[in-house]
Amino acid sequence: MKINTHRFYRNREAVIKGAALFLLDAVLVIACMAGALWMRFDFSFTSIEPVFLESIRSYMWINVICTLLINAVCRLYTSLWRFASLEELKNAVVAIVLSSFIQFFGMQLLDCPVPRSYIFIYTMLLAVCIIGPRFSYRFLRIAFRNHEVIWQTKPVVTMVVGAGAAGYMLVREMKNSKHLNRKVPCIIDDDPKKIGTYLQGIPIVGNKEDIPEMAKKYGVEEIIIAIPTLKDEKQHELLEICQETACKIKMLPGIYQMVNQEVDISMLRDVSIEDLLGREPVDLHMETIGSYITGKTILVTGGGGSIGSEICRQVALHEPRQLIIVDIYENNAYDIQLELKKNYPNLNLETLIASVRDKKRVEDIFETYRPDIVYHAAAHKHVPLMEDSPDEAIKNNVLGTYNVASAANKYHVKKMVLISTDKAVRPTNVMGASKRICEMIIQIFSQVSQTEYAAVRFGNVLGSNGSVIPIFRQQIKNGGPVTVTHPDIIRYFMTIPEAVNLVLQCGAYAKGGEIFILDMGEPVKILDLAKKMIRLSGHVPGEDIKIEFTGLRPGEKLYEELLIDEDNLVETENERIFVAQMGEIDVDEMSRKINGVIEKAYEESRDIREEIKGIVPEYNIKVEQEEDINQAGENDIKRAEAVE
Repeated sequence: MKINTHRFYRNREAVIKGAALFLLDAVLVIACMAGALWMRFDFSFTSIEPVFLESIRSYMWINVICTLLINAVCRLYTSLWRFASLEELKNAVVAIVLSSFIQFFGMQLLDCPVPRSYIFIYTMLLAVCIIGPRFSYRFLRIAFRNHEVIWQTKPVVTMVVGAGAAGYMLVREMKNSKHLNRKVPCIIDDDPKKIGTYLQGIPIVGNKEDIPEMAKKYGVEEIIIAIPTLKDEKQHELLEICQETACKIKMLPGIYQMVNQEVDISMLRDVSIEDLLGREPVDLHMETIGSYITGKTILVTGGGGSIGSEICRQVALHEPRQLIIVDIYENNAYDIQLELKKNYPNLNLETLIASVRDKKRVEDIFETYRPDIVYHAAAHKHVPLMEDSPDEAIKNNVLGTYNVASAANKYHVKKMVLISTDKAVRPTNVMGASKRICEMIIQIFSQVSQTEYAAVRFGNVLGSNGSVIPIFRQQIKNGGPVTVTHPDIIRYFMTIPEAVNLVLQCGAYAKGGEIFILDMGEPVKILDLAKKMIRLSGHVPGEDIKIEFTGLRPGEKLYEELLIDEDNLVETENERIFVAQMGEIDVDEMSRKINGVIEKAYEESRDIREEIKGIVPEYNIKVEQEEDINQAGENDIKRAEAVE
């Protein structure tokens, strides 16, 4: 049999420490009994009456045994005194008071007379002797650790925001752990009654408005927000104030993530750019989504991409009969396959490598698996790359959507939902124009098929492949510069889980031919976004990390729009989702044009943009020169101001 020597020696060490405390307490109890008489008789043993000395001698061993047993019951020999807290102090006080009472009544019962003040003096001495050695170990350890930290490494000067229970526990842990290496010179709290008081010896110096001033005064390098109950709007306001400093910012998760868990330093996370956007939480409508996904076969094209993979995650939550992931890029497909198999071991999952351009392959998949619901997220989405390769945008986006929509019709799919984009509105680039054609394909099939087709149009999602957030993050990591195309460029942003949840809700609302518009909230200036991300990393924009303007890229707008005609908006059950009524389409004429542009794309036609404009009249193909781009940008700004 293999012996765990580490555990053996660790247990032996604990036994030795407990035995040492046991013997020490025995000696101290005897000393306290004698000391109480000595103090009562003015510190003179010769003045003590013999009858009292005899009482002490007679009851001494009874008292020692009773006291040691009570101490053991109160866990005074098994507690970790290096982490001694109020709980250990309470146990020690209970043991001292209880043993003193037992001694008092025991001496009365056995007729062992002592002076009336003896028991009070004895209790006081016992408290000093029992509590002192135990808590002095902790105090000496803290002092030694602080001395060690000062001489070895410079601690991180940390400001804690929040003097509630969470703040108390975090401060306690930072003071007690030698591994955290943090110095907390001040605490911030908005409760005016707390300002000017102390928490564990640390002054509460002001409210949130004082954060920049106090951070400068105390040389703060890091700010920890320890308010798990903070509402989103208040959190956004607080983070904006913290951003005025050059400090790194960390925060505790929301209270719903901390149920039944005690706060500790491991819960801290870095503040993300999502936190700084201050968006309202999505009303999840889980029952609505589950009612049409549970027990169904779901197919997701582009299932390995940013949006597609999140669709797969959220679909898996609702226990579909089968989930089919289709993607041309095997690495992404493999990653999401592994993740879902790990998190949902009972999920009936199929992962297929296929191109949506391949009509026979698409139809074979539909014929084999007979999906009930299809989410079509496969697409080329990178604007500048599609400007350089416009034919590929048509082949992948337009032909791919046509193939999937056609297969959905042929194999009687219940619903098909297309993932579209705000760039489809008054497009100035091939990618946006191609997605507008995809929306038209959805409308065409909705007029001739029993399948319920719909498109969902929304703006940029945070952290998606090729989006500005990962690019900025890498540029900051490399020391800059951070590149922004234009100082006035504006974009709508939404988190990936938020966007996908709304997409799934749109699928529930779809009846055929709708273009759903997601409420993206307030637009964000990309320059402000870049500055916030630089501050989040603990740097000063323009000083530590430079910002450079590179100019608008071909096909890029200053201001993205989600609608063409706001008067055609119809509300849904969810206040974050609207429907744009686009009107009827001439199926034969539009089908002829779409087939024509696909043929031109495979011919590698040089005039593909003119073919696209024949289908999407609002497509502006003249924004190729720098002055045209800037003029288009100015028009975007004027249009945005008019909308506001």
